[in-house]
Amino acid sequence: MKHQNIKSVEQIKAGRNPINNINQKHKETLSPINRVAVWITDRVGSMGFFMIIFIWTAIWLSWNSLAPANMKFDPYPAFVLWLFISNMIQIFLMPLIMVGQNLQSAHSELRAEEDFMINKKAENEIETILMHLENQNELILQILHRLEAAEKKE
Repeated sequence: MKHQNIKSVEQIKAGRNPINNINQKHKETLSPINRVAVWITDRVGSMGFFMIIFIWTAIWLSWNSLAPANMKFDPYPAFVLWLFISNMIQIFLMPLIMVGQNLQSAHSELRAEEDFMINKKAENEIETILMHLENQNELILQILHRLEAAEKKE
């Protein structure tokens, strides 16, 4: 009976690429200007930044609407009203959109991290199974050799 050439665990390991943490790899490949862009996006896309813009706009509108006439720097209803109407979407929605994108990105990152951990665990379990199968294969081959030797004696 002819035996098949079965690869060992070491041969299988040598023939495959290791699992990498793609999130860390991506961070390492960012250029300095991209790192600045990510930093700005993380800061601007926060509820804190949104609140700063909201409070600043409320103060600006209130000051220019309610302050004494000689202290108003942009008296109502001149430019302030038009600025408020035309830029409201940009001022309020841009940070909110970025907050949503950052939350989705954070969720994606968590999923990717979890996938990475699951893949690492699966790799360890597969290596264990392969070692058990390799051991079983050796035992079966030993039994087969003994049976063949016993047949030859008879």
